[in-house]
Amino acid sequence: MKHKLRGLYAVTDAAERNHQKILRDAEAALRGGARIVQYRDKSGDAARREQTACTLLALTKRYDAILLINDDVQLAKQIEAHGVHLGQDDIPLAEARTLLGPDAIIGVSCYNRFEQAEQATQTGADYVAFGRFFPSRTKPGAAQAGLDLLARAQRELAIPVAAIGGITQDNARALIDAGADMVAVVEGLFGQADIEQAARNFVALFKP
Repeated sequence: MKHKLRGLYAVTDAAERNHQKILRDAEAALRGGARIVQYRDKSGDAARREQTACTLLALTKRYDAILLINDDVQLAKQIEAHGVHLGQDDIPLAEARTLLGPDAIIGVSCYNRFEQAEQATQTGADYVAFGRFFPSRTKPGAAQAGLDLLARAQRELAIPVAAIGGITQDNARALIDAGADMVAVVEGLFGQADIEQAARNFVALFKP
């Protein structure tokens, strides 16, 4: 599974609570070629989150894709998701690795700090994420990252790199050309009228 860390990385809208809509939209993204889905839900409804995560896991497996859980290592372990994505306020990477095992995919948000990405790499992260790169409605206050960060990561890090933050079909190519192995997209994918076609458009940007 770890060799699939490239391409369109679909991140569900944390504000969306409609179980059926999340699944319908995720499947449209997968039909369009998304390789990774991250389930992001900050609500306290544990039962609903587990139900949605379980169904998403079955869905991603059907499309030979990857399901990562945002922040919640316990949920990822409980449903046997492919892995987790960790932010700066989540449990340490080493602890997550102990809980999830050596085969789990663990990604780490590094914002605009290269030294944090170096540390994550040394600690055993499977990929790092930088961003935001463009104005973002999902995380408007996130730190600004530059294209030079992606270029440096490609030169100096031995693991894949994801870019996130305000990514659209119009600006994603600049990130890929700069060195992004994955583009993580929320609004630019799930906010579109035709999600499947939007996914196809993103996927096409990775082709030579």
